[in-house]
Amino acid sequence: MTGILQGALGGARALLVGWFLPSLINVVVFAFVVAPGPAKFGALSADAGWAAIAGVLGTAVLGLVLAALQTPLYRVLEGYLGWPGWLFRARTRRQLARKHLLRNRVDAITLARHERGGRLADADRPTLAAFRAHAVLGRYLAEDVRKGAVWLALLTERLHRYPVDDGQVAATRLGNAIRRFEEYGYNHYLLDSQVLWHELNAVVPDPVRKQVEDGRTNVDFFVCLLYGHLVVAVAAAADLIAGTAGRPWLVAGALAGLLVLAAVWYRVAVVATDEWAGAVRAMVNLGRAPLAAAMGLTLPATIGEERVMWLFTGDLVGTAFNPGVEVLDKYRTTPETKPKT
Repeated sequence: MTGILQGALGGARALLVGWFLPSLINVVVFAFVVAPGPAKFGALSADAGWAAIAGVLGTAVLGLVLAALQTPLYRVLEGYLGWPGWLFRARTRRQLARKHLLRNRVDAITLARHERGGRLADADRPTLAAFRAHAVLGRYLAEDVRKGAVWLALLTERLHRYPVDDGQVAATRLGNAIRRFEEYGYNHYLLDSQVLWHELNAVVPDPVRKQVEDGRTNVDFFVCLLYGHLVVAVAAAADLIAGTAGRPWLVAGALAGLLVLAAVWYRVAVVATDEWAGAVRAMVNLGRAPLAAAMGLTLPATIGEERVMWLFTGDLVGTAFNPGVEVLDKYRTTPETKPKT
C-alpha cells in the first residue's frame, strides 16, 4: 500500500484536488458553524481580508497535515492500523462471508437465467437446486432474478471489489477495494506490483501513469473530506460540551450531519476505487514488457515461464540477495558490447 500511496503526491494537481479542496470545504464549515462560538471569530466577518487569510492558512495547514498523514489515515480505514486483533479477525470473517454470498448470488442468478432461456446444462441443475434450497440464498434468488440484467451487473461490480484470493480479504470494504488491485499483478503474473511499484511507475507510458494518479486522486478527495468532517465534528462536540456554542441547535445539527456525511463519503470512496483499480491493472498489463526490458530481462514465450521470472524478480528486488534467484540468468538479455575503435 505504501508504494501506491506515495506515488501520486509528486503532482500538484493531486495535492490540490485530493487534499486542499476538501480541506477548504471543511474549513468553511468550521468557520460558519463552530468558530463563531468558541473562538469568537465573528469580528473577522467585518474584515474580509483577514477572513480570507485565515481561511487560506487553515486550508493549507489542514490539507498538508492530512496529506502528510495519508498512509496511516488510509491504513485505519483499511483495517490495518489501530484495530484490536479480535475486531480485525471478526470483521475479516464478515467481509469474507459477504464476498462468498455475493459470489453465490451471482452464480445463482446466472444459472437461473440460463434455466429460463433453456440453456442450463444438466450438470448444473443440482447446483441451482442447492442454491434455491439454501436458507439465505433462497431468499435472495427470486428477487435477484426479477431485477434483471442490470442488477446482476451491479452485484458483479460489488463482487469485483474484493480480492480474488480469499486469503487476501481485509477487514473493511475500502481495504478490500484497494487490496483487489494490489494483488492483481501477483495473482495473474506473480508480479508483485507493491515491491516493483516504483520500477513500474518509471517505465509505463505517461497516459497510464496519469490515469493512476487521477484515479487515486478521486479516492484521496473523499478520504480527506471524511477525515476533515471528523475533525470538525470533534470541534463541534467540544463546543457543545464546553457550553460555548453561540447557536447550539446549529452546532448539534452540523455535528449529526457531518457524521452521516462521513459515512457517505466512505462508501463513495469505495466506489471511486474502481477507476484507480482499472488504472493499476493497465499499469501492470502494459508495463510488464518495458519493465522486463529495463531490468535486462526478456519476456518468456509462455505465461507459466513469465510467472516464474516475475516471482524471482520480486525476490531479487524485495529481499536480500538469495543464490536461488540465479534462475533469472536464463531470462537475462545478452549485454551488448561496443566495438573497439
